[in-house]
Amino acid sequence: MNTQKNYFINLSNHPSKGWNSKQLQCAFDMAPNTEIIDIGFPSVDSKADENEIKELSAKLVNTIVAYNPIAVMCQGEFGLTYCIVTMLKEKNIKVVYSCSERKTIEKQTDAGTEKVSVFSFVRFRNY
Repeated sequence: MNTQKNYFINLSNHPSKGWNSKQLQCAFDMAPNTEIIDIGFPSVDSKADENEIKELSAKLVNTIVAYNPIAVMCQGEFGLTYCIVTMLKEKNIKVVYSCSERKTIEKQTDAGTEKVSVFSFVRFRNY
């Protein structure tokens, strides 16, 4: 019996406590005894240069690697995401992103047309 804890890192601004059961199950299905660790995706200053992005990426990757994760879901600012995904893949760590369907509902109000978008998780896709 495997009792070793496996880690699925959620590097995003969407804490796993808000995930639906399907998204949680997909994360748990990646390995037995999976624990999801939430790491908030940091804000990236628009004035940051590429070296600052690489430094921030390296810090985050070091934090993530310390968990020896089964997989990492990485979603956030494009440049930082690209850098993190590249570094994790160089370390042979599986990196995924959430794939969802958007359903838009339109409703006419006195003020005009109101649109509400609902996102439904479908699956994780590999980078």
